[in-house]
Amino acid sequence: MFAVFALITTQALLGAVDNLWHHEITERLPARRAAANELALHGVRELIYAFVFFGLAWFRWQGAWVVLIGVVMLAEVIITLLDFIVEDRTRRLPAFERVLHTTLALNFGAVLAMLGPVLIRWWAMPSRVIPVDYGPISWLFSVFGVGVFAWSLRNGLAVRKLRRPPEWSRNSILVGMKPAPRTVLISGATGFIGGHLVRRLLMRGDRVIVLTRDADNALDRFGPHVHIVTNLNDLDSDTDIDAIANLAGAPILGVPWTRARRAKLMGSRVNTTRALVRLMGRLARQPRVFISSSAIGYYGVRGNEWLDENSAPGAGFQSVLCREWESAAVAAEGLGVRVVRLRTGLVLGRDGGALPQLLMPVRLFAGAVSGSGNQWVSWIHIEDLVRLFELALDTPTLRGPINAVAPVAVTHRQFQRALARVLRRPLCLRVPAFILRTLLGEMAELLVDGQHVVPRRANEAGFQFRFRQLNVALVQLLGRHPGGISGIHQRGTLKLHPRCDN
Repeated sequence: MFAVFALITTQALLGAVDNLWHHEITERLPARRAAANELALHGVRELIYAFVFFGLAWFRWQGAWVVLIGVVMLAEVIITLLDFIVEDRTRRLPAFERVLHTTLALNFGAVLAMLGPVLIRWWAMPSRVIPVDYGPISWLFSVFGVGVFAWSLRNGLAVRKLRRPPEWSRNSILVGMKPAPRTVLISGATGFIGGHLVRRLLMRGDRVIVLTRDADNALDRFGPHVHIVTNLNDLDSDTDIDAIANLAGAPILGVPWTRARRAKLMGSRVNTTRALVRLMGRLARQPRVFISSSAIGYYGVRGNEWLDENSAPGAGFQSVLCREWESAAVAAEGLGVRVVRLRTGLVLGRDGGALPQLLMPVRLFAGAVSGSGNQWVSWIHIEDLVRLFELALDTPTLRGPINAVAPVAVTHRQFQRALARVLRRPLCLRVPAFILRTLLGEMAELLVDGQHVVPRRANEAGFQFRFRQLNVALVQLLGRHPGGISGIHQRGTLKLHPRCDN
């Protein structure tokens, strides 16, 4: 049996490499709708291996019970052959994956050859299932069994998700009609803000080109209502594009800002913006407007200073990031393109952005005030933000920076109080600033420092915010109107339980 165990161990390790490197990292099968059948086969095969690992590690299958082992092994062979067929029909396998699959098939053949004589000996014994213990080998195989069983469940859940109707079908997209539709190219369209913008433009009757690295995700979200491209070089120079909205960029809140992380944050914004400017340069007809997303981090940490579009940039990484991002966008002006830079604050929406993450600890009775609580939070409702994009598209005289924030900023303490009030939870905890700065480094600025930003240019352009005050936005987003929430007004006052009033 030890030779059989050695070969099965080799099979387990090679299979783990195949699953991790190919199925998860490079091919990302659980996110690809076309891979649903392949993942279903993988899930069944992993269940088979879970049985094999546990069954051979702790039991000897004698007499008629040998038939069960034989059936399981035959099922694995059939599923592997079906998997080969399905893979060839749905995707092009990399050379290394083909070599690995061949090695796995040959190794499994060796397993069957070595296991055959053992099964013949067991067949001659009385029909019983006898407990055995091979010491460390049994425990090692138990670990393998738990691993493949968990992977089988993971693939089963992925298959269930992939076989649901696509998002654009479950959440219908309204497509409008107008005599002279415009064509808008959107990068970052599969993100939270981008998804809302795509739907709004389609509802207006505009045509949308989605630039994305994940075509399957875009197809699931928007279906046949948009034109999807994964590379700007796929667009011919005679492509008619009236406007470009750039929303691409890696999430800024998450991993601490190490050198590698800073490079990724900078590259995901600046490189995409430069690529879009190069596209404009080779188009036969340049777009009329380029709307480039930026952030109020442009102003840096400024305490209680009121900041409008004329305020100077600040210091620190977030300011440098926004300046480089905007500088890359301004280069389009040399091509005669009108450039609008939307400096966005904290965007509130029920289906993405920061709000769901901010609500979670409050729901779990772990809501807390970070730092002093006096730092400003300049926020905006997702609907108003999308309408500001429309304003930038539709107003030929509008160019330069625009602060995309609501007119009434609140302090962090007021913001947390509002969330707690909406969810009917106490707000009793406080996280000292030095703890966040120690754990997160400079990224802690996003939590313990803030900017009091005002939308001067939007107001001057006559833009009417539908959600000027935080309480109105939260009630609309969360669908609640608990007693007392109207107590949040322009000055942001709100009473909580006296024991927990931070």
